[in-house]
Amino acid sequence: MNQWLERRSSSSNEDPRGFNSTHMDSEYQRDRARIIHSASFRSLQSKTQVLGMGESDFYRTRLTHSLEVAQIGSGICEVLRARSENSDVHHLIPSFSLIEAICLAHDIGHSPFGHGGEVAMNTMMIQHGGFEANGQTLRIIARLGEFSAAHGLDLTRRTMLGTIKYPTTYAQAVRYRDEQGGHLALQDAVPTDLTNIDRWAPPKCVYDSELSVMEWMLDPLTNADRDRFLTLVEPESGHLKTQFKPFDTSIMELADDIAYGVHDLEDALALGFVDRDQWQSEVVEPILALNDGTIGPRIDDYTNKLFSASNKDRKHAISWLVSYFIRQIALTEDEQFEHELLRLQVAMEPTAFRILHLIKDFVMQYVIFKPELQMLQYKGQQVVVKLFQIFQANPKRLLPVDVYANYEAEGLRAIADYLSAMTDVSAGKLYHKLLSPTAGSIFDRS
Repeated sequence: MNQWLERRSSSSNEDPRGFNSTHMDSEYQRDRARIIHSASFRSLQSKTQVLGMGESDFYRTRLTHSLEVAQIGSGICEVLRARSENSDVHHLIPSFSLIEAICLAHDIGHSPFGHGGEVAMNTMMIQHGGFEANGQTLRIIARLGEFSAAHGLDLTRRTMLGTIKYPTTYAQAVRYRDEQGGHLALQDAVPTDLTNIDRWAPPKCVYDSELSVMEWMLDPLTNADRDRFLTLVEPESGHLKTQFKPFDTSIMELADDIAYGVHDLEDALALGFVDRDQWQSEVVEPILALNDGTIGPRIDDYTNKLFSASNKDRKHAISWLVSYFIRQIALTEDEQFEHELLRLQVAMEPTAFRILHLIKDFVMQYVIFKPELQMLQYKGQQVVVKLFQIFQANPKRLLPVDVYANYEAEGLRAIADYLSAMTDVSAGKLYHKLLSPTAGSIFDRS
């Protein structure tokens, strides 16, 4: 059997039936189906993408964002497959089922309340293995998902590998700093002021408890490839960082970047969070200075459409931007690696990549960093911190019976699993049930 189609459960490996056919893509169709039908995927419909739940029915949630990443990912693969110069590696370009499975799964580990919630979860787990959204994604896929009691969603090896953006463990990557910027030993990284927790952002990693899963995923690689793939670099400040990603992951990451930048821009425009003068000075003028022959000559026309009162005009401009970025992506090779799924990569043409980051930085500066949005993020952080403190102090008294059974076996990781699986809505309801005198009932099932 193709080793990249193998699953961790021997029962799956021994099952000769395909999902819809005997074609190898049938196994990736099975992966996609398991992700779509999982509770973790469904919960994304009520988890924050950028704007908080309940502010408007228009903007993206984690679910709609994931669907758009999957569509863009399949679009990238279609463009790559259509180019004659890629004919020799045509068979290595992910099928639509494979890339969609990877893209749909990429955010299922996110906690409620966006990246603010992730920092809050990590703050409470610093001394207990940390919390990181990509690490939680692997934990769901490998252990917590509903399909298999022992192996989570029990996906194929290639699909699982494609979801791993940061191939290192918490213990290997973690490097907290003191207030002067010096190295802080992990045992001394003890948050004391929980009203300001931004400095406790997690390293990009998987959990130490999933090391054996990562080793299984990398088993087809040579020792040299594996060692190189797992190397880390230490920046001047912050945690150690990984350097390499698998081929499929590089496609997913660019799809995520495009969706994050362009579609979050659309939300900001539709809701009136940015104005034309800001766009002109921060994005249009730098684009014109790049002398790009594709987008530069049309930028005024598309600026008019982006800031038009017509939803159709705005959507037309957004769709054109997405198409532009997709078509600027090409195959590259990293000759350091032997295995084709590490050697092959995708990269965006440098000018287009610069333009994409201009848009992403614009959204970050004028939307995400707005005090009004930061207040919502802060509130979500404090909800997560308080719920964690309550359950940590009263596990047997307050945790649901099944969660308490996991707590007895895994300690605080069980609380992290429980809270991170909640949506913004269910976490808010639970907070009020526990802390608001007139909220909650014995009949609530939160």
